[in-house]
Amino acid sequence: MLTKMNKRSGWKNLSFLLLSLGISYIGDFIYLVAININVYQLTGSAAAVAGLWVIGPLTNIITKVWTGSFIDYRSKRKVMMVTYIVRGVFIACIPFAPNMVLIYGVLVILSIANAFYTPSSMTYVTILVPKKKRKRFNSIRSFATSGAFIIGPAIGGSLILLTSVQATLWINSIFFFLAAILLSLLPEKEEVHKEVPKLTLAQVMKDFTVVKSFIANNQYVSIIYFSYIVIMIFSFAMDAQEVVFTQQVIGLSEFEYSLLISITGIGSVVGAILLSVFSNKIRLRIMIATGIIMTTFGYVVYAFSWSFQSIVVGFVILGFFNVFINAGMMTFYQNNVPVEIMGRVTSIYQLVQSAIQVLFILMIGIVADVVSLRMTIVVLALIMLLSTFIFAISVLKHKNNIYFQDNK
Repeated sequence: MLTKMNKRSGWKNLSFLLLSLGISYIGDFIYLVAININVYQLTGSAAAVAGLWVIGPLTNIITKVWTGSFIDYRSKRKVMMVTYIVRGVFIACIPFAPNMVLIYGVLVILSIANAFYTPSSMTYVTILVPKKKRKRFNSIRSFATSGAFIIGPAIGGSLILLTSVQATLWINSIFFFLAAILLSLLPEKEEVHKEVPKLTLAQVMKDFTVVKSFIANNQYVSIIYFSYIVIMIFSFAMDAQEVVFTQQVIGLSEFEYSLLISITGIGSVVGAILLSVFSNKIRLRIMIATGIIMTTFGYVVYAFSWSFQSIVVGFVILGFFNVFINAGMMTFYQNNVPVEIMGRVTSIYQLVQSAIQVLFILMIGIVADVVSLRMTIVVLALIMLLSTFIFAISVLKHKNNIYFQDNK
């Protein structure tokens, strides 16, 4: 009887956590729709809208050097709550910003809050969710993300039509306040540091040494996760050119493009539902290898597409299997990185990821001007496919199964 009560209590906490994360995901997508429209209405400039995509990675390059050092010695739950509140407050302030300078200033603050949020949420989820439940939890979390991908823009668009962009941003801020309230109901469940070191340059350098030592002592884990980051940067680069490619190269109308995104979201939701139901029956190795190969295959179909029907096939495939690779790699990472240093390790990985993203996007933009965009996307997809096969073989053929234990 006591065991059943503990199980119910455990899943009750996880349900509150999933609800908090899900509400924040919906808030993220409402914000994405509203801020793009707000900036375009204010400036009428496509370049100003494109600048929104650069702020995040650039801010990460500056902040990720020290965010992990801050997070690992403090309550991750409280850090998450503060980031939710900061995002809620400053999103509500955007309608009062009279020019782009102030708007970009607010967006930098929001990006800094997000830079703290990602490592702290990764660590807190790892602490709160028992190892044997992580694969199922991450599968359900993928469902929440996929659902938010559909619901968020729909809510955002409806609110803008019924009210205004400014009112939508104010309502949007409420989602983050709600997420913070739900998070406050969860337990701390982590060791309290009696002495919190000051955030100095010496401390940051010391923490860099800790991360370097972890990478050196866990080469397989580091290589697998870094390889995954690099492969996903190919998809990020193709996504950045998605609107131009689908409309100028394939010839889709704006309506067809909107329909394409909706169908992709539905594919993600279906994949996430199936994964949530059958996650415990699928080995982690298979989940990761199948997910990354099929997601990349979806991008290859997308790269060679010539019509709406063919591009739908590619997007449904990548949408369906993307949840497999995301849930699989998140579980792999949580199982193999100690929570004591997870904030620092995550921050350093994201620092490297952001730097590569900025350079890659700039490079792809230049290459696309020299050769055709079709050729650029095709080459990216084929290189990604080759890299994916090497990655999948490394996952499936590694002799030591300890890295992929997920139900013990």
